[in-house]
Amino acid sequence: MMRSMFSGVSGLKNHQFRMDVIGNNIANVNTIGYKRARVSFQDMLCQTLSGASAPQGGKGGTNGRQIGLGMTINSIDVMHTQGSSETTGKVTDMMVDGDGFFIVSDGINDYYTRAGNFDFDSTGNLVNPAGLIVSGWMADSSGAVDITGPIGGIQIPKGQYIQPQPTTEAVFVGNLDADTAAADSWPASITVYDSLGRSWTMNVEFTKSAAAHTWDISLTNAPAWAALPAATVTFNPDGTLNAVSASPLSITGTPTDGTNDADPITIDLDLSEVTQYASDSNTELNSQDGYSSGVLNGYSIDPLGIITGRFSNGVTQQMAQVALASFNNPSGLTKSGENLYFSSNNSGQAQVGTAGSGGRGDISPGNIEMSNVDLSQEFTDMIVTQRGFQANSRIITVSDEMLQELVNLKR
Repeated sequence: MMRSMFSGVSGLKNHQFRMDVIGNNIANVNTIGYKRARVSFQDMLCQTLSGASAPQGGKGGTNGRQIGLGMTINSIDVMHTQGSSETTGKVTDMMVDGDGFFIVSDGINDYYTRAGNFDFDSTGNLVNPAGLIVSGWMADSSGAVDITGPIGGIQIPKGQYIQPQPTTEAVFVGNLDADTAAADSWPASITVYDSLGRSWTMNVEFTKSAAAHTWDISLTNAPAWAALPAATVTFNPDGTLNAVSASPLSITGTPTDGTNDADPITIDLDLSEVTQYASDSNTELNSQDGYSSGVLNGYSIDPLGIITGRFSNGVTQQMAQVALASFNNPSGLTKSGENLYFSSNNSGQAQVGTAGSGGRGDISPGNIEMSNVDLSQEFTDMIVTQRGFQANSRIITVSDEMLQELVNLKR
């Protein structure tokens, strides 16, 4: 048998493999997060008829003579280039803009995916369409996320409550008019929350005293349980704060509605940003802590993958953060179907961290990554592959005709 016939067979077989890969690429042109594959060929071992000789005796050297024995597949590479973005507007849809993979788990094994079409299930787990739970870090009761700890499933049940937090600090800003007549006052309203989540509204009142640059501070419209010690605030001649006579200046008491007592509270009043210039008084509450209980009724996701909950009491608090994994060789990942990969001996270990760090891309919420298959490229490759297959089939046909001529020599 002729070598060319077996070379043609190898060409037919491996061009068919290439066509299989191209067909799979085209089939997945609309698959979320799909990465196209590419086939490359290499020649096979050659039969050496004669080796190379070195120049000698005034004669030049000669090259070796080798006959190739066909071709085979060199590699099937997965091209991890960025796919285009498709805007969905769905909060739980996410796209990695750059390097990195989402991590999903079945409770035993971790898988990696670029397909970020996630949703919450009936128990609040953030899952992919196959029911695998998205991994990340859950926040503690104060909203702090510890990204140094191990990752786990993200679970955010809608309708969950946030516990009330009592007020402990109130910060005032603004100006007290230096030209205010003695005994005139300016009220600044404050809403205080107790440990049961009840709110109490009262005024911190600033009254101009007869002494220069001095204001008396008192509590008005306050419930009976609230107390503020007699105190004064004095300013420097340039209008900046000099001192507050009571330090810290605090509202204290045990909130009660006559039936249910809350825990005793102490609310420190910060007046460091209050001034006294010759302009209208506008001192007001700038910020305070504390809030009533609330029910989770919405959430948002930022480019770092932080999921922030919005509660019915107006409080926003971090709930969780989505983790991303990167690999030294993402092309070495092994496909397991359903848009999933798992690590292999040549992909390297997963380097888990947050979006936007360690070379990992940002997370784009409300978007999903489309397939990176380029149909023009695939159709061009298909034509080239078809012609390669056709040419190799001609090798077999011509080789067969040559063998037929040999057989006909007997006639």
